[in-house]
Amino acid sequence: MKAIWQWSCFLLCAALLVSCIAVPDAAQPRQAMLVYSGNLDGELEPCGCSEFGNQGGIKRRVKKIDELRAVNPGLFLVSAGGLLISDLPQDRLTSDYILKGFAALDYDAVGVQWRDLAFGAEFLQRHKLPMVVSNWSSGAFAAERQIQRDNVALTYFQWLDPAQAPQGGMQGMHSPVKDDVAELAARLKLAREQGAVTLLATTLSLADAQQQLPLSDVSILIIESSYELYVDPKLVDGMLVLQPGSRGMRLASLDFTIDEAGRVTEWQHKVMSLPPTVGDAPRMAAWYEAYNSEVKIAYKASVALRKAQKSGESPFAGEQACKVCHQAEHQAWSKSRHSEAFYALMDVNKAFDPSCITCHTVGFNRAGGFIDPESTPDLMHVQCESCHGAARAHVASSGQTAVEHAHKPKAEICAQCHNASHSPLFKVDDYWPKIRH
Repeated sequence: MKAIWQWSCFLLCAALLVSCIAVPDAAQPRQAMLVYSGNLDGELEPCGCSEFGNQGGIKRRVKKIDELRAVNPGLFLVSAGGLLISDLPQDRLTSDYILKGFAALDYDAVGVQWRDLAFGAEFLQRHKLPMVVSNWSSGAFAAERQIQRDNVALTYFQWLDPAQAPQGGMQGMHSPVKDDVAELAARLKLAREQGAVTLLATTLSLADAQQQLPLSDVSILIIESSYELYVDPKLVDGMLVLQPGSRGMRLASLDFTIDEAGRVTEWQHKVMSLPPTVGDAPRMAAWYEAYNSEVKIAYKASVALRKAQKSGESPFAGEQACKVCHQAEHQAWSKSRHSEAFYALMDVNKAFDPSCITCHTVGFNRAGGFIDPESTPDLMHVQCESCHGAARAHVASSGQTAVEHAHKPKAEICAQCHNASHSPLFKVDDYWPKIRH
């Protein structure tokens, strides 16, 4: 009898002890923080030519995320992809360093967009980033990423739109992605049944995503990036829709609460600008120094090649030739910042970066155009021919032959360099008085 009584007491104490242990209650709302970003568009660092365009860059992004993690080490960090571009010869080098920079950021998941595949899947894979393509035909990329933070699990998915595949115009079966959404639907459903927050990213618009994708089990949907600026989140059919900005100029955080079904019930959204005052992450100094070193080496190699290929007379005459007949205009130009534009690059140690040189010289990357300060000093800075086009034939004909851009509207001429990327607040009527001639 005594033994039975002792056993009963033991069971009672054990039950009381278990009741005191904090066990997560699935019915209780759970909270988490998501930091997310959209298209970087190949911008390893911002253009510093204008105050309002000098936003973003990987060095500042690392600094900001390091600060956020110091306060909340359990945050989720995801990117919807679109990191790279392949417009210029140096873009492969820049892309390599962008991926190295993202490795330092330690993202939980990075989506892949078509533009990211410009240099091939192997180019991405060697950086060992947590990249996701949920409809990739082979095993080159993960179909999903499962991330656990305390009592919240988040599963990341990325839909690569088959209709946008660059192989679309080719005959035969060439697309590396599947267009059947059944597998994606099954994966989303399983993740939701397991209690995870399901995040699906795509480059589709909201309307197209609603038409083409299985969204019934999606907690958070990231759609195509808007230009530069993030859009306020909105709840659509129980799903929270996020639209990031492009060019890596900003980040956004989402403090959110989810119910037992993994649905977002409450949220607080914050867009974080990345101006120069944010500062650079000290731990990225070696990375940036190595990047500049390789860009400089590549530039010098291209200079040597162009010098070797240089032959014949340049189509560009230089500002001294223009001065002979256009003295008043030349004087106005001499007093403007255009006349010292290349020096501005030298001041910030970017006089070897082709993406900068193009708009600070005459005819760079064109036959007979600027090569380097030693071999073509007469084509440094933003000169007459930077805007009006090559004028050698115009000079030789004593003005009878029109300059290259004689009939281009003023706004179109200025937009060659004063575009949204380099000069976002540019207005011809505001800037023209500074160089009126």
